[in-house]
Amino acid sequence: MKTTREAAREASHNDLVHNLTDLLEKNYDAEKGYKKAIEHSNNPHLKQFLKDQAVQRNHFATELDKQLHLLNEHPGEKGSAMGAMHRFWMNFKTTFTKNDDEAILEECLRGEKASLKEYDAKLKNKFLPTEISEMFKGHRSRISQTVDTIRLLEDLEA
Repeated sequence: MKTTREAAREASHNDLVHNLTDLLEKNYDAEKGYKKAIEHSNNPHLKQFLKDQAVQRNHFATELDKQLHLLNEHPGEKGSAMGAMHRFWMNFKTTFTKNDDEAILEECLRGEKASLKEYDAKLKNKFLPTEISEMFKGHRSRISQTVDTIRLLEDLEA
């Protein structure tokens, strides 16, 4: 039988693993979404921006994966468990029927705003280890910068 302290440590560990795994899956999904968006863009500058974002999300996923391994956890497949894309990218298929760079930017903005909310929710956990909290804050900051860039690109498209 576990002591109260052991049970609390296990619960804390499981919560941390869940938070890391959740963000790992969402970053893999975002990376896939950006790669899909590249296929539908007509603008070479936008394609490069989308490529840069896919690389950034892959970098985030690598950092999250490293933290999971440090916790002696080994995440499964790359992406959501059921193979479904994170809601971040759900509307891309219908958006792309327009084959419109402005629509791509709108969907990217919607997705990045959802990512900010995800990171904000994770950062509310007062028991995150400092290193992981700082990593989450760094990811969130770069996503916020991406939101600003998307808004600027949308203004240029208009």
